[in-house]
Amino acid sequence: MRRFWNRLSGPVKVGLAFALIAIVLTVVGQLRQPDSITFRSLVMGILIGGGSWGLVSWAIAYAAWDVENELAGGEDSESESADQPSTAA
Repeated sequence: MRRFWNRLSGPVKVGLAFALIAIVLTVVGQLRQPDSITFRSLVMGILIGGGSWGLVSWAIAYAAWDVENELAGGEDSESESADQPSTAA
């Protein structure tokens, strides 16, 4: 299991963590009113809550990760172009 977790990217880990938090909060919320719990409502709450929080948090984390990679790539290309002499006449 640890090997699987280490192979995941950062944004996927963030999405799974927030999905798990949303699932726990959904279950706790459902258990506060046990007379209205059905299997269907519990599963729908888990899918909707965990799915939406997981997807949105993954998308935000991926966007931040992508911007950081672009900025790091831009700095590398700028330093390479500064090292080479200009060929303009």
